[in-house]
Amino acid sequence: MSASQAAWDETFDVVVVGYGFAGGAAAIEANDRGARVLLVEKNGDPGGTSICSAGGIRVARDAGAALSYLEATNADTAPRETLRALAEGMASITPWIEGLAEAAGAETIVAWMPGNYPFPGHQTFGFLSIAEIPGHDILQAYPNARGLRGGTRMFTVVDRNVRKRDIMVRFGCRATRLIKADGNRVDGIVLDDKDGSRRVRALGGVILATGGFEGCEAMKAQYWQAKPVLPQAYRLNTGDGIRMAQDVGADLWHMWHYHGSYGMRYQGYPFAIRLARLPDWIPGQDASDFEMPAFFRVQADHSMPWIVVDQRGRRYMNEYPPYVQDTGHRDMEPYDPTTQQYLRIPSWLLLDQAGLDRGQLGIATYNDPDVSYVWSADNSQEIENGILKRADTLAELARIIGCEPDGLEETVARWNSFCEKEADTDFGRMPKSLVPIKTPPYYATELWPMVGNTQGGPVHDARNRILNPYGEVIDGLYEAGELGSVFGHLYLSGGNLAECFVGGRIAAVDAAARAKKSS
Repeated sequence: MSASQAAWDETFDVVVVGYGFAGGAAAIEANDRGARVLLVEKNGDPGGTSICSAGGIRVARDAGAALSYLEATNADTAPRETLRALAEGMASITPWIEGLAEAAGAETIVAWMPGNYPFPGHQTFGFLSIAEIPGHDILQAYPNARGLRGGTRMFTVVDRNVRKRDIMVRFGCRATRLIKADGNRVDGIVLDDKDGSRRVRALGGVILATGGFEGCEAMKAQYWQAKPVLPQAYRLNTGDGIRMAQDVGADLWHMWHYHGSYGMRYQGYPFAIRLARLPDWIPGQDASDFEMPAFFRVQADHSMPWIVVDQRGRRYMNEYPPYVQDTGHRDMEPYDPTTQQYLRIPSWLLLDQAGLDRGQLGIATYNDPDVSYVWSADNSQEIENGILKRADTLAELARIIGCEPDGLEETVARWNSFCEKEADTDFGRMPKSLVPIKTPPYYATELWPMVGNTQGGPVHDARNRILNPYGEVIDGLYEAGELGSVFGHLYLSGGNLAECFVGGRIAAVDAAARAKKSS
């Protein structure tokens, strides 16, 4: 849409689209730089996927070491200067977030924990999180969301700071089209709400913080081999920002990459249910090596009492890679052209009574006022409602799965032999995680590829300006957060949250400065 054809209904210095961590951080920074900000959210509630996260923002002691790690992790899928901007932000963001926390009546905690993979620089990293907020009931404050608590606490800090600044926020307001001027420039955006459509001018720019496309089945079908991939927490990330950016000429990257694992399914519930006991580990290290305050210090338990098998009852993966929440789904994706089937979708998780007795198996996370599911502490509800299938023998369990009993019995016997030898010679699972399956009754549940959030979207530069396929800046258009994330190969836990705060601030600084020049 040409700006020359637009009769402006409203004018702001900066328009931010999407109210999660990235949108909130961008709105706060732009406001504090003197910009008049409009923050819009198509949902009736704030938070997006951010509010469901663990809430740990990746920070770094040393920007150079962080850059070395990010370069190795990204395997030439993002340019050095763009990665450098993120690394420098990780090394400098802590005081800013501490200031937000203090203003919100909260305290920050830093736990120094290495990156997920032993690349150069991995020891420089930590997590910046929010401790319990005195007198604040997160479930009462955000009844629409059930997450890992840390994300809800961090969002409380962001939300309180947005409210304190009287930043204009509009819920139920959908961004539909960017308004492009003659040439390679965005001047505004079309917003739709219950009162109709508005053409809103953005003097400094539009910052897209709309999240990814885990809620868009059509886009997932186009870009990913595995089908279906179930969303973990949020249905309204439907690729809006990606389509709007494409419409004005944006290039795309990393569309194949999503942050996800394997999860369980419950009929009528729209999200996958994640496994409750999926800690991360660093090869060759133990949790006692990490510098952690008491808030984070827990007894390390690397054990995992289950294995995963395909529809033929055969084990085919390392169930416990270094970062299972990011790469756990990848072995499920192959399509078998001989049988014309996805033989690993769904797969089956197997464990015995001793494994089930170790504690709560699943945890539901969501930001959605129309759903609710709380996994029972002793797993009894899930046996009763059929998520967990129970069998007295492996042969009976094989009939539930639909595979040959002899094959499943052989799979479990081979697994138990690995546990005795403390070595998984098939797939190299970490020895500390090996737990035998030999105490009946036995249990199985279907497993599906699960997406927490996507990494793909518009290409951006070190100033978070969106670029076209020729590497040229689309003036006045920015992105922040997981929309067009820099992670295109392997993910760093907490890295998207760092992108939200670091990238949101970078985009806001540039847009606010641009607004001042235009006035």
